[in-house]
Amino acid sequence: MQNLLTHVRKYIIRGLLAIIPLALTYLAVMFFYSAIDQRVVGIIRKTFAFTFPGLGILLVLASLYILGLVASNVAGKQLFHLIEKIMNRVPLVRTTYKVGQQLKTTLSLPDKHIFKKAVLVEYLKPGMWTLGFVTGKIVDRKNKDEILFKVFVPTPPNPTSGTMILVRESETRDPGWSIEEALNSVLSAGIIGPGELR
Repeated sequence: MQNLLTHVRKYIIRGLLAIIPLALTYLAVMFFYSAIDQRVVGIIRKTFAFTFPGLGILLVLASLYILGLVASNVAGKQLFHLIEKIMNRVPLVRTTYKVGQQLKTTLSLPDKHIFKKAVLVEYLKPGMWTLGFVTGKIVDRKNKDEILFKVFVPTPPNPTSGTMILVRESETRDPGWSIEEALNSVLSAGIIGPGELR
């Protein structure tokens, strides 16, 4: 009887673990649907008394497309330049807007990868290795033009926050992981990711 209960419990847990990704995907789709589609559809229903499921999402995508066209022509560029000038004059908004601008610039360059490669660095104290991403290089003119790595050390599970450190290449260790594998490890707080250093 004990073996039967152990067997049943084991496979119930496995079934639960198997359905978690599907459940999370379903919840994300439902949130997107309720947060965007239903609200936009509600406005359209009040205004035009006409609607169908998915209309809100289609309208949001169409609006983004039109906004992209506007931002690409001369008048649109001048309009966004004016908005940028206004944003740069508001103290608190200016900082947030500049971060958004830098992110936009980075993402709009297809030949420029944000992260060059994943590395391990000794961080906080010797012998304690942490995962970081090389974002570029910098020349140390005061130390015989030595090349230093700019390494972004993210804060799990949110890779958009963290700190940037400068280290010598000799002070880094290559785990042999791809950027995607390293990001998966950060996003899951180490639960998902490679099981070995290659």
